[in-house]
Amino acid sequence: MRKPTGSARRPTGRPDPKRQPVQKKAAAAVAAKSARRNGAAARALEARPSPAKANRLAERRTIHVESEASAAASRGKYVYCIIEATDPLRFGPIGIGADPSDVYTVHYRNLAAVVSDAPLEVLDSTRENVLAHERVNETVMREHTVIPMSFGTIFKTREDIVELLRSAAEAFGDVLNKMQNKLEFGLKVLWDRDQAIREVEAEDEDIGRLKKEISGQKGPTYFARMQYGRLVDAALQTRSERYVADILDQLRDVSVASRINKPIGDKMIMNAAFLISREKETAFDARVKSIAGRFDKLTFKYTGPWPPYNFVNIRLKLERA
Repeated sequence: MRKPTGSARRPTGRPDPKRQPVQKKAAAAVAAKSARRNGAAARALEARPSPAKANRLAERRTIHVESEASAAASRGKYVYCIIEATDPLRFGPIGIGADPSDVYTVHYRNLAAVVSDAPLEVLDSTRENVLAHERVNETVMREHTVIPMSFGTIFKTREDIVELLRSAAEAFGDVLNKMQNKLEFGLKVLWDRDQAIREVEAEDEDIGRLKKEISGQKGPTYFARMQYGRLVDAALQTRSERYVADILDQLRDVSVASRINKPIGDKMIMNAAFLISREKETAFDARVKSIAGRFDKLTFKYTGPWPPYNFVNIRLKLERA
C-alpha cells in the first residue's frame, strides 16, 4: 500500500501548535505599539488646553500685544530747548521721569531740538519734574546757546518736532543769533516792611502827625486810619521805586537788557531778570555784590546763570495738512 506523498494540509481554522508562540509574540508587539500610540495620543490630549482655556490664552496674548502697542503709541517727545547743531548729540540719562530718561537731539538742517521720551499726557509741575527740566537746559547751555521751551512741551512724534523746526526755522535762527553767548540772571530784592514803615513815619510829617492823632484819639478813628494807610502805602511805593531805579542804573552798563517782573508778596520790592554776555558775567557778579553791600537794609537774592527764559518770546503755530 502506497503512502501519500507531499504535505498534508490541516483543516482551515485549526491552530498550528508550532506557530502559536510566534503569533503570540507578534500580537503582543502590535498591542504594545498600539498602547504606546494610544498613550501618546492621550498625553497629547491632556496637554492640549480645552477650547475655553485656549480662547482665554489667545485673549491674554491679544491684550498683551495691544497693551504693548498702546504703551508705545502713548509715548511722546518732551522738548527742553532748541539749539544750533548739525550732528546728533546725546546728553545722557538726565531727563524727566522717575528713572531719568535719555536726552538726545532731533534735527532739521542746522537746528536741533533737545528731547527725551515721555508719556503723552499733561505733565505735573512737581518739584522733581521742574528741576529735571531746568537740569537739562543748564547742562545743554554749558556749550550751546539755547532757546528754552516752556515746561511741559510734548509732541507726539519725531516728525512733529521736525515740522516745528522747519516751520519756525527763520524765527529760531533769528533768536539764536540775538541770544548768542548770552545768559540770564535773576535778582530779587526784599526789605523789612515794618522797618520801612517806621522810617517813613519818622521822616514824613503828615504820617507822623496822623499816627499820633490815632493813638491819642478816644472816639472813632476810621477816617484817620484810612488816610494814614493811604499815605503810608504811597510813601512805601515811592521809597521802593527809588531803590529799584538806583539798582537798575548801577547794573545797566554790565548787562545787555533787563526785565522787571511783578514782585511776590509784601516783602519783595524788586523781581528782575538780566540778560548778560558771557564775557561780562564776572563783572556783573561783582557789581551785584557791591550794591548789596551798600544797601545793608535790603536783602538780595541772586540766581543764575539760566537760559534766557525772560527774553525769548516766540509764538508758534503748527498746522498739519
